[in-house]
Amino acid sequence: MSTQVHDNVKQYYGSRLESTCDLQTNAACSLPCRPMPKSAIEALNLVHPEVTKRFFGCGLPVPEKLQGCRILDLGSGSGRDCYALSKLVGETGHVTGIDMTEELILVSRKYIPYHQEKFGFEKPNTTFLQGYMEKLTAAGVENDSMDIIVSNCVICLCPDKKTVLREAYKVLKEGGELYYSDMYASNVVPDHLKEDSVLWGEGMGGSLYWRDFISLVQEVGFSTPHLISASHIEVHNCELKKKAGDISYASGTYRLFKLPKKLEMSSAIVTYKGTVPDYPCQLEFDSSHCFKKDVALQVDGEMAAILQCSRFSSDFCIQKYGHLNPFLLADKLGSSVKQCSKTGKAAGGCGET
Repeated sequence: MSTQVHDNVKQYYGSRLESTCDLQTNAACSLPCRPMPKSAIEALNLVHPEVTKRFFGCGLPVPEKLQGCRILDLGSGSGRDCYALSKLVGETGHVTGIDMTEELILVSRKYIPYHQEKFGFEKPNTTFLQGYMEKLTAAGVENDSMDIIVSNCVICLCPDKKTVLREAYKVLKEGGELYYSDMYASNVVPDHLKEDSVLWGEGMGGSLYWRDFISLVQEVGFSTPHLISASHIEVHNCELKKKAGDISYASGTYRLFKLPKKLEMSSAIVTYKGTVPDYPCQLEFDSSHCFKKDVALQVDGEMAAILQCSRFSSDFCIQKYGHLNPFLLADKLGSSVKQCSKTGKAAGGCGET
């Protein structure tokens, strides 16, 4: 089935779809639940119109603090996200896109010189590989080589999602992040819908039930997924809508991390320094954690480990409970209460766990 699914997807996105308008859902038009930073908006506006025209994603996977990072885009398509990210990582960073569809790879490679000149770089910092997400090593991606992996509404098109996630885990460095948008189903998608080539091409046939997604990524070895944003997906085509029945679909953006396996996890008090570019006052890490500058927050062991081991380590003061004087702990949390009471919020604001 895998070979047949791959061939159907190649044909659907390589020949059948000419632009975003040809999609049968509003997935590519779904807006994130929070505003993009100015730098990301400016980068997107610099992407060549022909590249943007062939964009078929369902979100905008642009994490924070990208300068100098090595990024891999799974299912890079026409290269829209790759080029926007290449502007944000700068000349010291590098973005690699991988896609199995030859037509889309040709489009993306065509505009490498254009974006190099547009961004004022001395040499290109983007590479596009034709290959499969299930076989990253065979495509030329080295293990433990990437700081960040992104993907935009493509994993739902893959028949073997567990293998895709395992490959992503392998090529990430320790402390690296998988930050991606995808389509999710409100119920388990039955087998007969998975056999419909159009439903699969639209992402509906291959969407994971969201609860299955959470258990799957943890089985592979990733941290708990942290939801960034989500939006309802509308199906325009009446025939497809009828086939889907009572299953509804949503676009969701999650972030998850590859943590060291022997890392001791314990709750901690963390304080954001305000040093992440574009976020001097607060960092909305996910839908449950909003770190305000100089406000101490209590977090669980896994979140403390994420902040300690990832590229955000220098942006936080982290003190584990076991290393804190109990009187100092009381002072820290008391100070947070005083600061937050000025705005009418409880200690920890939107980020208390």
